[in-house]
Amino acid sequence: MKSFDAIVIGGGPAGLTAALYLVRSGLKTAIVEKLIDGGQLHQTSAIDNYPGFPKGIQGYELSDLLSEHVNNPENPVVRFRDEVIEIIPQSDKQHLVKLSSEELLTKVVIVACGAKYRKLNIAKESEFIGKGISFCALCDGNFFRNQDIAVVGGGNSALEESLYLSKIVKKIYLIHRRDQFRGSKIYQEKVEKTANIEILYDSVIKELHGDNGLSGITVTNVKNGSERKIDLQGIFVFVGFEPSAGFLPKGIEVDSQGFIKTDQEMLTNIPGIFAAGDIRSKNCRQIATAVGDGACAANSAFSYLENLNA
Repeated sequence: MKSFDAIVIGGGPAGLTAALYLVRSGLKTAIVEKLIDGGQLHQTSAIDNYPGFPKGIQGYELSDLLSEHVNNPENPVVRFRDEVIEIIPQSDKQHLVKLSSEELLTKVVIVACGAKYRKLNIAKESEFIGKGISFCALCDGNFFRNQDIAVVGGGNSALEESLYLSKIVKKIYLIHRRDQFRGSKIYQEKVEKTANIEILYDSVIKELHGDNGLSGITVTNVKNGSERKIDLQGIFVFVGFEPSAGFLPKGIEVDSQGFIKTDQEMLTNIPGIFAAGDIRSKNCRQIATAVGDGACAANSAFSYLENLNA
């Protein structure tokens, strides 16, 4: 059975940053990521709020830079393209990480597996995913070129992706259940000035229409109950995230939505298990905060191991 000083679960910005700090500290480190490095960076178009890139950077470009930076010829990170099935704490000094194909031993674990897109949870939604409903503008935007679509959400993701899609599609109905957006003011102003974006405040999608593919929606105003049927070909959903970590050990503390609770040093209530990035219980989920979490978690893990070996 392979053993490590530290295992990082997740290859997004938080996980890659944690791995970078761990290997630079001389620790034998592994990353478990079932897909490719970068995580949701690959589903992000232009990033213009990450420090150091005043002209912006594409998501895949930042992902490649982070992945390249982690590579250390003197102390290489061991990579497992696999899925974590379960974490089983053995003691304060050792944890078992079960993958789908093998089992690993480690002294510390940093959970940085991020979160997945939250769905609308309305009838026929699952039926239309990939047939009109998408969660990634960069991935699927071109399929709706010169067509009418809706974007659902009121945070930065919904506003940013609406601006990106406005250059591709004919018209966007931007649907938000509240009377004002939660996203940054700069994005709100841009959205309001974009000619082919119609904003529908205080509104939710009540019904999806179509047979073999999406052909329209019924929108309800949550304040006055009025309804409006809109013909369109696509919906992009950006209504937040939910944790994507069904493998967490028994007894780990999570919030009401299932996100992991940590202290300010990224330590969970289980000794030797840390969490970083979007999987943490927190208000701000940005690339910059994920990177900060990853650095902090790695530093805390190193200190923990120093005390463990003292």
